[in-house]
Amino acid sequence: MDVIAVDWSGAAHGAGDHIWLAHVRRGELIDLRGGRHRSAVVDELIARRLSCPDGLCVGLDFSFSFPEWFVRRHACRTIDDVWGLAAREGERWLADCTPPFWGRPGHRRPDLPEHLRECERHAPVAGIRAKSTFQIGGAGSVGTGSIRGMPQLHRLRQAGFSIWPFHPASPWTVMEIYPRLLTGPVHKSSREHRARYLGGSAWPLAPTFAAHMVHSEDAFDAAISALVMDRHRSELALLEPTSDPVALLEGDLWQPSS
Repeated sequence: MDVIAVDWSGAAHGAGDHIWLAHVRRGELIDLRGGRHRSAVVDELIARRLSCPDGLCVGLDFSFSFPEWFVRRHACRTIDDVWGLAAREGERWLADCTPPFWGRPGHRRPDLPEHLRECERHAPVAGIRAKSTFQIGGAGSVGTGSIRGMPQLHRLRQAGFSIWPFHPASPWTVMEIYPRLLTGPVHKSSREHRARYLGGSAWPLAPTFAAHMVHSEDAFDAAISALVMDRHRSELALLEPTSDPVALLEGDLWQPSS
């Protein structure tokens, strides 16, 4: 099984500067590249599925859904309904930034039934908590990338991928990752700390790839996420869909068992 991790971006312009794709095969980082827009990256994932007959697991760094109360308020019964809603309404949500969305100048955090999904409430690392999908502006916001990413999940599903944890398992699986859970408590925004982290790792890295990871936090996140996923590929091969009614609407974060 091959492993790919994508560090995502929801930027309307210049997203390719922040989107990085890392491909690992049997413990070796064989590709690390940026510079492409969201749709081009999804095209690449679809193409690489065809070139990985032994299976391909893809980790994407954005929220696959919203908290359950929001999903039900919009009468979504399945995750496909959620992704269809995001495709139809997402750009309006981003333009208007009306509650429950927030984070743009003048739009403060509103009182909501719940800001986080169940999986996000249990994913702190070294005191750093996951951000709400409703936050579409400000430091660390993930909402814009998520809203612009959800319609791409429908494309991947149509191309033959199973989207975990919603669909039956297959050799070609896409799942949601949170790089902070995979990199651990490293000061990722510091070039010096990224270099120190790599200097203490046992992964064999081509000098060009290592240079990208030191230069770019986005490249670092993609590459380390893919390497950690590959280290646990025996677990990835055993992924099964959920029967939990909340997770079927909200999704889940993959993290290694140890």
